[in-house]
Amino acid sequence: MSLQSMTGFARSAAESEGTSIAWEVKSVNGKSAEVRLRLPQGFDRLETAVRQTIQKRFARGNFQATLSVGRAVARQTQPVVNEAFLKDLAGLAKRLQEQFGTHPATADGLLSLRGVLDVPEAVETDEERAALDAAIVSALEAALAGLEQARRGEGAALGALLSGHVDAIEALTLKAEADSSREPAAIRERIAEQVRLLMDASANLDAARLHQEAAFLATKADIREEIDRLKTHVASARALLKSGGAVGRKLDFLAQEFNRESNTLCSKSNAAAVTAIGLELKAVVDQFREQVQNLE
Repeated sequence: MSLQSMTGFARSAAESEGTSIAWEVKSVNGKSAEVRLRLPQGFDRLETAVRQTIQKRFARGNFQATLSVGRAVARQTQPVVNEAFLKDLAGLAKRLQEQFGTHPATADGLLSLRGVLDVPEAVETDEERAALDAAIVSALEAALAGLEQARRGEGAALGALLSGHVDAIEALTLKAEADSSREPAAIRERIAEQVRLLMDASANLDAARLHQEAAFLATKADIREEIDRLKTHVASARALLKSGGAVGRKLDFLAQEFNRESNTLCSKSNAAAVTAIGLELKAVVDQFREQVQNLE
């Protein structure tokens, strides 16, 4: 499966028995699949089906779908003439002509008067309505396919960017692991120097106790566990990026774990070089987490 961004836009158009259909669908970041619809009057009957179609196809994102329907000209039906009313109007027109010399009434003039001629609209049958609804849903599927393609395109770019961040996290982790300040000899030298300075400052201090405390602090400052966990998280992140699909939440959790380990590494470090690596690691992790928010 491919990675998907949560942002995208698509449009589709179709026609059914002379009726034009157009869908516009867009999505932005969201914690779940939330759908907002704009349907023309009379098409509320499709709301449930449209929501289910979108939520079945996508796992996350805030979606807005807008439907436009251009009705075809009503089919020709037999006009209905109100003959009694027409006869009354014709008589009135003749009397006005005789008494006041008005122009004689014409047939088209009389028929254009309100209430004389009525052309009823064709009644939509159940079969015709079902066919139109099916065409609308089919056009929606086409729009969603376009939206999915757009989201996958952005998802591919995000995947490459996130993979680069994971590579950087691994490189910094290995750099911290290999830093010379973590060598036993360097650690012993720092501890010995710290003890010597304390002993020089006060002759009353217990040298044995100082060495014991220094050894305890050195143990607390060991970052072996943080490095091991960072390596594990790097492997997990790569596996998720490779598997694709809706992995945004899982990667967000890993981003939190990366952040936790980098914070601990900085707080436990007793060497400036490792602290600098930890701060750089925190910056990369922040970039990773920011981009993960855009993934489905």
